[in-house]
Amino acid sequence: MIRVGTCAWSDHTGFYPPRLPKPEQIRYYARFFPLVEVDSSFYHPPSARNCALWAERTPPAFRFHVKAYRTLTWHDRQAIPGPATLVELAQQFAMAVEPMRQAGKLVALHLQFPPWFQARGPERDYLAAIRQALPDHPLAVEFRHRSWFADPGATAATLDLVRRLDMAHTVVDQPQVGSGSVPVVEAVTAGGLAVVRLHGRNAATWYKRVETTGERFRYRYAQEELAAWIAPVQRLAASAADVHILFNNNHEDSAVRNAAEFASLLRLGYPDPWAAAAANPGAW
Repeated sequence: MIRVGTCAWSDHTGFYPPRLPKPEQIRYYARFFPLVEVDSSFYHPPSARNCALWAERTPPAFRFHVKAYRTLTWHDRQAIPGPATLVELAQQFAMAVEPMRQAGKLVALHLQFPPWFQARGPERDYLAAIRQALPDHPLAVEFRHRSWFADPGATAATLDLVRRLDMAHTVVDQPQVGSGSVPVVEAVTAGGLAVVRLHGRNAATWYKRVETTGERFRYRYAQEELAAWIAPVQRLAASAADVHILFNNNHEDSAVRNAAEFASLLRLGYPDPWAAAAANPGAW
């Protein structure tokens, strides 16, 4: 099963009908895509109520990835959680997403670590600790420091660690600029799940201080760039029961456009959102 979607659903300028109430956006999005990553949970821990509503407003086959709260993944440098805090935060997060899990729609909690999370002893120990704190939850891990994949030996050690911790390795597409970016590493490490996250290739803004994340990921993939990902996705699909492709180039409508284009290239049969809107402009 190959699913394509975007990271977040509320950032897509021009995608939604102009009079659509904001709480109905997820329902509308799910008419065209079977997968999304909850991104707001990175900035504020989600509530169980919202997770229940999102699950209720989407079809039975719809699936969610939920991005872990920033303190859990060391993005607050002055508040790296100790053992007790880690357990407390992890349990709170697990309770919040439980309605999605009960609905059978939670695929993974996404652990995106920052560029200062390097391949060293304390960081490796922390990965083991977060797995211990969330023993029964599906986890996907994404690294942003090149030391995890600095050479074949480092890559093998990283994948072995992630495999032993039963975490899904996240394959990424991003600008290749300095130590805060990692190469494409095709691997399936856990639970038959392969995750691909495409951040765009805007090297000029990768390290830049920006007002919104949309500026950092301001990039639209060309058709030939998307086509180049067909073979890697097919190789992943040969080893994984599920392959989830998430576009994170959330500037204007780039992510949703590219997600629809890539689904079309893969011949997944998704409805065309823009054709649907043109055919029934007064629906909302």
